Amino acid sequence: MNKIFAAFKPRGLSSNAFLHQLKKKYKNKKAGYSGTLDPFAKGVLIVAFGQYTKLFRFLKKTPKTYKATLWLGMHSLSLDDQNIQEIKTLKAFKLTILEQTIKKMQGKISYTPPTFSAKKVNGIRAYELARRGLEVNLKPSEMEIFNCKILSYNHPFLNIQISVSEGSYIRSYCELFARKLGIYASLSSLERVKEGEFVYNNEESLDILKYLDLKPNFIKNPNKLQNGLLLSLEDLTYCDEGSYYIETKKYFSIINIKENTVKYLLNKVEKC
Repeated sequence: MNKIFAAFKPRGLSSNAFLHQLKKKYKNKKAGYSGTLDPFAKGVLIVAFGQYTKLFRFLKKTPKTYKATLWLGMHSLSLDDQNIQEIKTLKAFKLTILEQTIKKMQGKISYTPPTFSAKKVNGIRAYELARRGLEVNLKPSEMEIFNCKILSYNHPFLNIQISVSEGSYIRSYCELFARKLGIYASLSSLERVKEGEFVYNNEESLDILKYLDLKPNFIKNPNKLQNGLLLSLEDLTYCDEGSYYIETKKYFSIINIKENTVKYLLNKVEKC
């Protein structure tokens, strides 16, 4: 079965454990997901079955949009409501100060991923190493903040909605935000509400072609695609370099054109 949909991962489960539940639910062994959510987080997780598990790298997955609650004055080693070291009672901030701080953190910012994160270190999730008390050294990275706005502020809890690039960590954003205020802060909740154009809708099966980050191309003789034959530039409508999808009634393929040569990246994927 080929299927792609947006699932809603609950808080407290790893993405792998949640996928295992979906495999049992749909009785499908060949399954995968894109955009790992830490156990602490909940929300949209892109899940695919069958041949569609090969398509994650071609999907429109940016920006990613989250709703987060920042607990101002709370110091946690994992930057969430676990591993709490200290909770300080702070005076409430003026809303204008918080808005100005958010405004200063637009665009690309450098950060170090949190120790308690789903980043892999030698094939092992960083949070698994951290839970064992082992040292975790993660390399500095960069994320882009496309938009951030305050939803509400009920001190010490600040609710925001934030849209970011792929590979961003909202807990690291929270840490940097707090540092600019001269305080500690950690997340008390985190929900991914949107990943690109993927939103949760009761695990409804989606038309994969509408979610590919590729332009369509057109083949002059569909039988060539149907039979999996090699293609040349003369077979196609568009010959500019780049990646495209081409389709027949039953199948689609993903091709790449480079140096006047056509190469299949994926061939004859059956439509669901």
